[in-house]
Amino acid sequence: MRIRLTSIYVDDQRAALDFYTSKLGFTVHHDIPLGEDSWLTVVSPEDPDGPELLLEPSGHPAVTPYRAALADDGIPAAQFAVEDVAAEHERLTGLGVRFTQPPTDIGPAVVAVLDDTCGNLVQLIAQK
Repeated sequence: MRIRLTSIYVDDQRAALDFYTSKLGFTVHHDIPLGEDSWLTVVSPEDPDGPELLLEPSGHPAVTPYRAALADDGIPAAQFAVEDVAAEHERLTGLGVRFTQPPTDIGPAVVAVLDDTCGNLVQLIAQK
C-alpha cells in the first residue's frame, strides 16, 4: 500500500493553482474540467510520478468549519518536506508569501508555517 493521492480544500482552484505552481514550485499533473470545477492535481517536479495533491473545491458545507477550526488553532492542513526550511522561508518571503510561524527548531526537525492564500495553513519541514 502507498499514498497515491491526497487533497487539500481550496477556496478557488485557479488561485490555488497559481500559488502552488508559481510560489511553491509544484507542476500540474491533471487539469480535467468537471462542470464548474476541475480534477486539478499537482506534483513535485522532483517526483513527477509520485503522490499527487488534489486542489479540491471547498464547497461542501463541512469544509468551512473544519478549516476554520484548524486555522484558529494554528494547525496546518498539509505538510511538505524541504531540504532547508530557512532557505525556503527566505525564498518564499521574497515572493510575498506570508508565514504564520517562522523557521523553528523543534528538535528532530525544523518547521515553518505559511498561509497558502486559499484558506489553509501549510507546514514546511526539514528533518535533521
